Amino acid sequence: MTKTYAQVMKQIKTLTSEAEKLKRKEVQGVIDRMKEAINAYGLTASDLGLQARGRAAAKSSTRRKSAKAGKGKSTQAKFRDESGNTWGGRGPRPRWLREALASGKELKDFAV
Repeated sequence: MTKTYAQVMKQIKTLTSEAEKLKRKEVQGVIDRMKEAINAYGLTASDLGLQARGRAAAKSSTRRKSAKAGKGKSTQAKFRDESGNTWGGRGPRPRWLREALASGKELKDFAV
């Protein structure tokens, strides 16, 4: 039996709706598994390569660009802690590193 254009379009609409429902269900499962892994391993947004969003992130990004302007090269992180805090080894040591060193850890413990 030959289908009409209207019948095919109705079938497409039904299948599209069904596909969207399945996608939402699967996406929620993926998100749940990701949250579980993030909690199990104590991952941070920095570990996942994610950047903060919103007004604060835009200001932070502008500050970083301004600080680097004219230097000719960027500094990569040379030291990192479990929380994802980083330091490039230039300028004063950040508070998180000073506190860790004061508690008995060594600088080499944080080397990337």
